[in-house]
This record gives sequence, structure tokens and C-alpha cells, in this order.
Amino acid sequence: MEEICVKVPDIGGASNVDVIEILVKINDIIKIGDPMITLESDKASMEIPAPVAGTITRIDVKVGDKVSAGSDILMLAGSIEEQITLQEAPIIEPIASTIAAGPAVRKQARELGVDLATIIGSGRKHRVTKYDLQEHLQQSKFGLTEIKPLSKIKRITSINLQQSWRAIPQVTQFDEADITELEIFRKSQVGIKITILAFMVKIIAQLLIKFPQFNASLDHSGENLIYKQYYNIGVAVDTKNGLVVPVIKHAHQLSVIEIAAQMGVLSEKARAKGLFPDDMSGGTFTISSLGGIGGIGFTPLVNFPEVAILGISRSVIKPVYIQEAFKPRLILPLSLSYDHRVIDGAEAARFTRAIVEYLEDIRRILL
Repeated sequence: MEEICVKVPDIGGASNVDVIEILVKINDIIKIGDPMITLESDKASMEIPAPVAGTITRIDVKVGDKVSAGSDILMLAGSIEEQITLQEAPIIEPIASTIAAGPAVRKQARELGVDLATIIGSGRKHRVTKYDLQEHLQQSKFGLTEIKPLSKIKRITSINLQQSWRAIPQVTQFDEADITELEIFRKSQVGIKITILAFMVKIIAQLLIKFPQFNASLDHSGENLIYKQYYNIGVAVDTKNGLVVPVIKHAHQLSVIEIAAQMGVLSEKARAKGLFPDDMSGGTFTISSLGGIGGIGFTPLVNFPEVAILGISRSVIKPVYIQEAFKPRLILPLSLSYDHRVIDGAEAARFTRAIVEYLEDIRRILL
């Protein structure tokens, strides 16, 4: 066995051709004629086959490189006596007008009956690679599959959530509030539609003044806490295109009725794709409510760079022991997620207890 340097053969006089795909890796055992790399010029894509069998020991090119005839491709351990000149190499195929893929991938797709138009390529310029084809086959072996791109809102949300998950050591604390009296009061307001969420926004805005660490954020160094002197509450709104978080500005200065009115306007704008960037900026604390859908609890992710978020689940009737008897009461589940670098468990427990006390005594909200 000897080290053999494999070079780019004559490619029809083309020069400075892009390497768009590496089809092998170090330690691969290849046979004569196996495709090694895929090149692409302005007019055609071409796979460069191996002129000799052997084991790959080094790869000298990477995706994005430009090569010409005579450029080094890789080194492999093989026998020079077995080397041949492939009369039909490289395999050249005109670039398709729609789907970008190399000849070998196209050939394999044809053999397997796979429509390349159903695959979103991970290669350069969304080129379909052999790995994309293999993954597609793996996913669809139990039946038909469909790939759809995420909406713009979901793409942005996914980036923000990933940043939050990686950057923040999050803990979630759970509690329950008896909102029986609050619900009676809410339903008694004739001609005014006020949701539990509007009351919650008011409560949180008031409590952030008493618990300033919940209305803060860490600076970029992670060594200083930035206390905010404004109280803007973000409210997560579910739309058909994804989750958006419009912000109620200066919520501590608003009445519950004013908050409810603003929430109605912002929710309509959100569902009509009419929110402006200013409508979603400046939040210091976020509330995420699934009460209109269901569930007994969840763990919301902190909306970076904020340090806490409150989750509200669906209220349920539960028997509560009061004055030596069980009575049906309307119980609201609460989930508080927080940045453990800023807030410890005792502080979080005091905060959720304060929320419960406000919810259970309507006078605290209105006075």
C-alpha cells in the first residue's frame, strides 16, 4: 500500500470551480469510480470519481473552495497499479432549473422513487445532499411525510427560546389561588368585558414595585443587576402564525378596565398581523396564559433578557376545606419560572404567595 494523491482531472477546461459537496470522509474505504466530491460551475454540476481504490487518509478540500484541473483533492492508501483513467469521468450533469442535487443523489433518488422536490436541502444554496436523502428515507419509511418551513414568527421565536434555554438556569415554582370571589366580581361587571388576565396584569405591575428583583435583568457581564424603574407587562398572544408578545406599557399606572381595553386592541392587532415593533418592545415581565385552552400546569420559558415569567393554566372547581366543611371553590393554577442567578427559591415563593393573596382579596387589586 502506498500514499496516492488524487487530483482534479480535466473538467472540460473549466477553472476556479466551486466545491459544493464532500461525499467522503477520512478512513472511508472507497472503490474505483466511487464519487468523492461534487463541483459546480455556472453551467453544470459534476461528481469527481475515485481513479483508484483505497482508504482515505486526508482530505485537502472543503465546501466553498475553488479548484481547477490538477488541484489536490485527497490522499488515500491504495495500490497505484490498480489506478485507472475513467474515460467518462467526471460525471457532468447540467444544472436543473429547480432542484439542486448532484448526479449520484439524483440517480439514487430515481432508483428509490423519491421526488427531490419534497426534500429541503441542507447543502449550499439548499442543495440536496445524500445525507438529506437518507434522512428523508428514514423519516418516511413508515409512511408519507411532509416538510414545511417555519413561519417567520416561529423562526424568530425559536431563536429567542433557544437563547433563553441556553443562557438562563431556570426554575419553575407552582402555586394555586382561590379565585372564587374574584370570578363572582368579574361576572358582575355588566357591559364591561374583563378577563382574569387583565386583573393579573394589574397585580403583577403592583407587585414588581414591591419585588424589584423580578423587574430587572443581568448586564452582559453577568455581574451586575439592572433594576428597571418602569413596569411594562408582556402578554403572550397565540396567533395562527405563532406566538407574539405585545406589551402593556406603564401597567402600574392603569386601571384594570384600561388594561383590559389595551389588551383587546393589542390582541386584535396581533391576530391581524398589525403589531408594530414598538407594540412588542420594552417588556420587563411576561405573562403566558393557557387558561382558555386547558391544562393543569406548565413550565413557561423566561423571555430573555427578563428574569421571570408567570404561566396561568385553566381554573378548575376543587373541594376546599373551609370552616369544618368541604366547599366547591374555583382554583387557578400558577407557574412562575425564574432566573435562578437573580432570584432564589424563597423569593419566588414569597412572590407567588403575594400573587395568591391579591387574587384572593379583590380589595388589594382595586385599592
